[in-house]
Amino acid sequence: MRKRLSLLMLLALMLVCVGCGSKGADEKSEGVMTYAEYVAAELDSQVVIEAYVQAKQSWWEDKATVYAQDKDGAYFLYDMACSEADYDKLKVGTKIKVTGYKAEWSGEVEIIDATFEIEDGNYVAKAEDVTSLLGTDDLIKHQNKFVSFKGMTVEAAGQDMEGNDVAYLYKWDGSGSDGDDLYFNVSLNGQTYTFTVESYLCDNTTDVYAAVKNLNIGDQVDMEGFLYWYEGVNPHITSVTVK
Repeated sequence: MRKRLSLLMLLALMLVCVGCGSKGADEKSEGVMTYAEYVAAELDSQVVIEAYVQAKQSWWEDKATVYAQDKDGAYFLYDMACSEADYDKLKVGTKIKVTGYKAEWSGEVEIIDATFEIEDGNYVAKAEDVTSLLGTDDLIKHQNKFVSFKGMTVEAAGQDMEGNDVAYLYKWDGSGSDGDDLYFNVSLNGQTYTFTVESYLCDNTTDVYAAVKNLNIGDQVDMEGFLYWYEGVNPHITSVTVK
């Protein structure tokens, strides 16, 4: 009987421990919104969120632009107040508490006029395959997440000075030069989408910048990046693999 009681107590303790450990990356401090509450918040309203840095896009004049995510969703933090010293502390996985205002620009929902503080905790999101959601209304629900696209086909992005089709353009209209954003088109099931290598995020010294410059029309590619939005889906790609 004593043995049976001990076993039951052990099982109960194990269940309690499992319950405690399941909070992980989605546990919120007092006064902090869940992702669902953030989504429901009105534009221009103040928001307070906790999330984990997934990538840093830029720092300039004490302002940082950062991609952040938790277990439930993702956030684009635009021009957040940040010293250069604090920017250096923002490693991938760093937990931060952010207070700012929810805004929208050309379809991209972001947090602006924000401040932040670093907290204890670490979380790095795995790329979520959203290939099957392309062309559906559900894709935008994953906005700003770290995602992957698989088995897509490179299409012509435009033409060069001689009128030949090319696989990428510097800037959206081809008016740029090496070091500017790269725009390229990929298709799936007869629908073509424009993807971007954002030069502030991945400049012309990165592997992904070089990979896009080496693409050929017709290549089959797998990609990863952040599900940015500009007048429709416009992912900021961080890696490209030719199959």
